[in-house]
Amino acid sequence: MDSPALGLYVAASLALIATPGQDMMYVISRSLAQGRAAGLASAIGVCLGILVHTALAALGVGALLRASPTLFLALRLGGAAYLAWLGLRMLLVPPRDGLPGGSAGHAPLASLVRQGMVSNVLNPKIILFFVAFLPQFVDPASAHPTRDLALLGALYAALALPVKSAVGLAAGTLSERLRRTPAALAWMHRASGAILVLLGARIAAAGRP
Repeated sequence: MDSPALGLYVAASLALIATPGQDMMYVISRSLAQGRAAGLASAIGVCLGILVHTALAALGVGALLRASPTLFLALRLGGAAYLAWLGLRMLLVPPRDGLPGGSAGHAPLASLVRQGMVSNVLNPKIILFFVAFLPQFVDPASAHPTRDLALLGALYAALALPVKSAVGLAAGTLSERLRRTPAALAWMHRASGAILVLLGARIAAAGRP
């Protein structure tokens, strides 16, 4: 890819990354519920999910999803159920367990990375997006189109990480300031769970692209 095309790809990618969407809302909700470290862990997980989608796009799985309404529906509902399950767990945690010193409301960082990755991977629309977006910047005459797709996807993930991390840090900073007020923290924990449930409901209700 020549320099002008690469510059256009970076600009387009940053514009798309900065657009609020499921991943951004997921990172914000986790940051508000558990603080800056949770936001960073969730951002890392989401970006690892992007790498998985890159591999799937390079292997042509996106085309398979587009051709199979049943497979697309199953993956979409699975992703929606996963987000709703995470949100319900947060909603059902007793407020005292979500306060400083409690443990039930604080998932380990490794678990947050895994959950962020799974929430991203189970969104079939992202697979279809990568199948439609990445090939636009691959030279049709390239001798190694799969390699080029993989490199573009890896670059997208690298661009997404600082953006999503910054959002997570900002939301986490707000969360940590509010931790001095137990009642506010409890409501924030519930609100974060509600956001995840609503994201799940939105994905479940969304039509096929």
